[in-house]
Order: sequence, then structure tokens, then C-alpha cells
Amino acid sequence: MNLTELARTAQAMVAKGKGLLAADESGGTIKKRFDVIRLDSTEEHRRAYREMLFTAPGAAEAVSAVILFDETIRQKTRDGTPFPQYLTKQGMIPGIKVDLGAKPLAGFPGETITEGLDGLRERLIEYRGLGARFAKWRAVIDIGAGIPTAFAIRANAHALARYAALCQENDIVPIVEPEVLMDGAHTIERCAEVTEEVLATVFGALFEQRIQLEGMVLKPNMVISGKKAATQAPPQTVAEETLRVLKRHVPPAVPGIAFLSGGQSPAEATLHLSLMNRMGPLPWTLTFSYGRALQDTALKAWGGAAANLAAGQKEFARRARFNGLATTGRYAPEMESQAA
Repeated sequence: MNLTELARTAQAMVAKGKGLLAADESGGTIKKRFDVIRLDSTEEHRRAYREMLFTAPGAAEAVSAVILFDETIRQKTRDGTPFPQYLTKQGMIPGIKVDLGAKPLAGFPGETITEGLDGLRERLIEYRGLGARFAKWRAVIDIGAGIPTAFAIRANAHALARYAALCQENDIVPIVEPEVLMDGAHTIERCAEVTEEVLATVFGALFEQRIQLEGMVLKPNMVISGKKAATQAPPQTVAEETLRVLKRHVPPAVPGIAFLSGGQSPAEATLHLSLMNRMGPLPWTLTFSYGRALQDTALKAWGGAAANLAAGQKEFARRARFNGLATTGRYAPEMESQAA
């Protein structure tokens, strides 16, 4: 394991003013996104959509790295350049989602365990050969009546740590993603309590598995009210609560934290990140690793039509720019209407 190289890559992924594009939607997820714009989810449509995002003028100024799906890392631009090679040339680091999804945890109704450890070492060697410099594994923790259980949290933390160790063994930076879902009617206080327990358990497991913290990136949820909660905590409270929890449980050796958007609207996800970055100084960089919150408006502007390529790219570059500003606390909600 080359710690210097791992640390260098991790630092570049969380460089100030930039963040990550999560373009690693599974077949089922991308189909749902395409259904909204009434586009068939064919391999060529998926390739064209990803190319629209990756080649957007100005995107590389705010995007440090891109998380790819197994299909996407093997695809090429229209002129025949493999996506990882194209991204690297633009200064965007290519990475890969390696988990095989959350499956029901036997004996624990309503809870899941992420699968994909079997054969992972061999897959990482192949992905490294295809150009991946980092990987991503998502654990899903749901809040509900009587859940999460301590066992489900432990089981997912253990899998995350084993995945991270295999990544580092192969000189691939692991993105460790323990997501506490914002579905449900729970309060922000309940979300904070569960997120604390999850982060404490995950970092305990990473320590036991001898993970080099300097060579990883954390991708957590923000501490936020459940979507169905009667009272929604205001943006400033979300920023304060999230930082309070992270400061308690994320060691300063971790170079950066790249938030998932988790179902927040694009503007909410950007505002929350910007507010947190105004509350410095912080021991780590705070940035974004957004999927829907970066792509939604671009997908709709593109609509699957070649004639709308420039409109889709312009919309993507705009959202990327706003989030880039949020990493330095310089985004303001009024920018949304000014730039429209």
C-alpha cells in the first residue's frame, strides 16, 4: 500500500472549490430517472447521457472526481476515448462504485446489509487497470420503529471496513458511505442520535481494520429532519447539528467529508453545504458528492434529445458551479434566480 499516493489522491478529491459527481446510478435507478423524461434506458442512451455530463464546458472547474458504474467505466466518448481516460485528461479523477447493493438483513425485518465483498479483491485489481483511482461502498441505515438495531449498524460498519482495507491494499482510495436515510417521520434530534452511533461504530471498525485515515474520504448524510416529519428543521439548524455530530466522531486525519444529498432538493443540498463552510475553521474539507442534486435539472433540460445537448450541459455546469461556491461558503440562494 502506497500511503503517499492514497493521501495525495484523497486530497485531490476534496480540493477546495470542487466536489464529486456521483454518476454511478445502477440500472434500476437510471431507468427511474429516464422514465421521468420518457426516455428508454438503453446502453447507448445511458452512454450519451453520461457523455453529456462529462464533457460539459466548465464542469471540470467545479468537479474534482466522478464516481462511475461498472457499465460506465467500460464505455467511451463518441470519438472513442474511454471515459476514465477522458476524465483524467480533463483533471477529473475517475472512481468506481463497487458494492452490489443493500439486501435484506436476515433476521432483522426492515434492515439491510450491503453485499459485494466476495471477489472484491479481484474486481478492484481489474478496476485499477481500467483507470479507477478510488472506489465507493454505500451502507444504508433506516430509521423507524425499533430500528436501527445495534447489530445492523455493526454489521454494516464491519463490511465498510473490510471493503476499505481491500481498496487501500490495491492503492485505491475508499469512499466510506454510511447513509442514514432521511425517509420517515423522525425529528432532526433522532437523526443526530442515529448518525452519532453510526459514525462512532464505523470509525471503530475502520481502526480495527487498520485503515489509514489519511487515504480515505467519508461520504455521510447530513443531520436533517425525516422527509415526513411534521416540523422541518431550518437550514441553519441542519448545518449546526451536522457539524456538531461530525466534530465529535470524525478524526482530523480524514482529509475530507463529501456529503451525499440523500433526497434533498438541489438548492437545499447546496445551501446546507455553504452554511457549514461558513462556520470554520474545520479540521477537514467539507464538499459534495451529489448524484440527483447535481444532475436533476440537467437531465430535464437535455431530455434525451441531441438538440438539447448544450442546454443540458449548461444546466449541469451551473449546478456544479453553485456547489463549488458552497465548498467555500460563498453560495447564496438568490443566485438561483439570478442565473436562471
